[in-house]
Amino acid sequence: MIVVQNHIPVNPKYSQEFEKRFENTNNNLKQMKGFVKNQILRPIEADTYVVMTYWETLEDFKAWTESEEFREAHSVKNPSDMFTGRPHLSVHQIVEH
Repeated sequence: MIVVQNHIPVNPKYSQEFEKRFENTNNNLKQMKGFVKNQILRPIEADTYVVMTYWETLEDFKAWTESEEFREAHSVKNPSDMFTGRPHLSVHQIVEH
């Protein structure tokens, strides 16, 4: 199993809007082969959210990124000042849980 972490710096005034956008994404993700679960981590003392998705295989995650559902989930136009920096993506294999 793998976990994909997307570190996304969000302008605090858009926190609620940012979190709301994941409601539809969750529906799309649940339909994808190999999807296990996702978590949205809200920052407490910073502005960077961590969006974690868990997948059976790296290939399943890559298939999601190439799917029509992924394009739909990422098609919403964001306000120009929603993000305070560039997102950072990392992928890890789960060794123990």
